[in-house]
Amino acid sequence: MIIRFFERIGSYVINCMETLGQFTILVGNTVMQLRYMPRIRHVFQQMSHLGVDTLPIIALTMLFTGMVLTLQTATEFIRLGAQSTVGGIVTIAVGRELGPVLAGVVTAGRVGAAITAEISTMKVTEQIDALKVMATNPVGYLVVPRLIACMLMLPLLVVFGDVIGSIGGWMVANYYDIDIYMYINSIDTFVEPHDVVGGLIKAVVFGAIIAIVGCYYGLNAQNGAEGVGKATTRSVVVSIIVIFFSNCLLSMVLYR
Repeated sequence: MIIRFFERIGSYVINCMETLGQFTILVGNTVMQLRYMPRIRHVFQQMSHLGVDTLPIIALTMLFTGMVLTLQTATEFIRLGAQSTVGGIVTIAVGRELGPVLAGVVTAGRVGAAITAEISTMKVTEQIDALKVMATNPVGYLVVPRLIACMLMLPLLVVFGDVIGSIGGWMVANYYDIDIYMYINSIDTFVEPHDVVGGLIKAVVFGAIIAIVGCYYGLNAQNGAEGVGKATTRSVVVSIIVIFFSNCLLSMVLYR
């Protein structure tokens, strides 16, 4: 029993190192392929598919997040006589942390899953092998356009989500008799440019994570339809975990 226990640990460590090595190779190949810019049409197609279609989900997520955040803070701040700071506090929280993280999680669940499902289906139906036969690099053709699209669209989604979150916060603040002028003045007083810029930097990193992880699991899918489902599930789970981990590191670097 003890031997089997250590065998399982060893097997798990070996699999993790193998996955990390393959992932590093994919990142390296992707960086090399960035020298050859993909067709703009392909990039815009991915931006429309991956970004624009995600707007309604981002809007609903951030609207209710801003409302709940204000609901929790306004009650205590009013009791302390600090209602004039509610708008700034909510906007900073959304801009620094909640906006990028929630946008990243939502995008990983929708876009990351779509990327993995599409590429893994191509893998199990041997379409990727056909690309290689036609002397087309799968990384340059499939990964690079999606990487560029995610890195461009996620910051825009975060800005959109920040605005919607602030509007949702004002809707609840208005219920507590905090007028719009006080709310906006609080934002103007407390929010600094680096609060927003830091969130956008996070969004770029999260976009790269979602695209690379989604493409990695898609390119390594096996065993037909069952493999597509497993690859999609792993892609979403790993993307979300890496987003949370990288968010912690970026917060320590950007907001020390």
